[in-house]
Amino acid sequence: MAEQEKLVVLIGADTFPPDVNGAARFGERLSAGLARRGVEVHVVAPATSKDYGTFRENHDGVPIIVHRLQSHRFPGHKTLRYVNPIALRLKTDKILRQVKPDVVHVQSHLNVGRALSKGAKVNKLPLIATNHIMPENLIKYVVGTSPWIENFFSKIAWADAARVLKRADAVTTPTKRAANLLEASTGLSGVYAISCGIDSSNYAAAPEATNKPATLLFVGRLDHEKRIHILLKAVSLLDPKFDVKVELVGDGSEREALESYATELGIRGRINFLGPVSDTELKEALYRSSIFVMPSIAELQSIATMEAMASGRPVVAADAMALPHLVHSGDNGYLFKADDSKDFAAQLTKVLEADEKEFRRLANNSLHLIEAHDINKTIDTFLRLYRGEKPQGTTADNEDAYNQPVGNRPLNRALREARERMIETRDGVVERLDEVGEKVIERFEDIRYDVRENSKKINRKIKRSLKRTIERMRREG
Repeated sequence: MAEQEKLVVLIGADTFPPDVNGAARFGERLSAGLARRGVEVHVVAPATSKDYGTFRENHDGVPIIVHRLQSHRFPGHKTLRYVNPIALRLKTDKILRQVKPDVVHVQSHLNVGRALSKGAKVNKLPLIATNHIMPENLIKYVVGTSPWIENFFSKIAWADAARVLKRADAVTTPTKRAANLLEASTGLSGVYAISCGIDSSNYAAAPEATNKPATLLFVGRLDHEKRIHILLKAVSLLDPKFDVKVELVGDGSEREALESYATELGIRGRINFLGPVSDTELKEALYRSSIFVMPSIAELQSIATMEAMASGRPVVAADAMALPHLVHSGDNGYLFKADDSKDFAAQLTKVLEADEKEFRRLANNSLHLIEAHDINKTIDTFLRLYRGEKPQGTTADNEDAYNQPVGNRPLNRALREARERMIETRDGVVERLDEVGEKVIERFEDIRYDVRENSKKINRKIKRSLKRTIERMRREG
């Protein structure tokens, strides 16, 4: 393998920015972080417009070479796209011959990851695979909503994932809970739990939050597994004295139904559907917020929750999948019973009623806990895997100390030190980027597509299912 400073890494992603989801954001941050370390990074990903080919794109402030493949909208989904598997191997094999990577790192077992994993093994290239996917989240949009049908196809999908992931020299996923799920569902063993990581210094300028008045923030896809209807129902159950506002960042297949459901609940005037936003707008939304909420039942980590914690926001989240790994109930927020809007409202009430000292404790503990998810440790771990080394430990969130209760211990000094470290790191990055200078002229076209430009066929399908979706929200709420 080439020396570290000449390392060439090819990252295969079935979703990549401008897509807005955790897997896409992780792929972007990993690519940019590696590039800052002097690694030559290439990304293979679906095109998000009619333009496809090889581009030099600006991601997280760093120019990255992205090989965009012609793609199509995923049936029944407003934002997700896929690359036609027919002749895909010919395209990915050509890219492998051109790039000549030292290692291939796929971000899923789907079409792009599948094709690149086959090519890597044929060419005897080291292969790392990271799983961000629960197949159940995709099956709903393909085979319908009948539970027994979804369960049947979920088993088939996990078996398919196993066939692809077993090709890899090392398999990773963001948390221990996600690793346990992956091993139990696929028969794999030795899966590494490596946090997606976050650069907390990017959020060092966040103002202190207040719960009087209070704004709840959700960031993510507006799709069924995110359980936004449970959030809306919970808000409708809150005491009117709190006068809570809600901002929803993101788009998805249930947006229209959610807007109608909010109207039915009598809270539409308090719900602001922001849709897809830029990174700057996302940070502004985080800074406006008081409390971050995550009702999803299918998070393998939740980068959006990590960003809120880095901004010093208490979190109220579902006690499901990997969210308890981030939200230590009673320390930096509270967990509620998944799909239980009454319990959700009760846990929200605890934070809304908190006095200034208690609210500040919750917020400070978010800052304390997020330090264990340092993106630099994440990149260090992946670099060791790329070189064929077995990591001695992974990220700090997997250490015993991370899971110890924070409780009421004084954090003022620790908080100041954490903030100082964040600012120092941020200033160091800016200084290094200034040294590099703005000599790279990007051939970067804004290929972010407008999710409102859906095909007539998908629009008709969404409208036909709107009534049925609202009825389900009523039952589940």
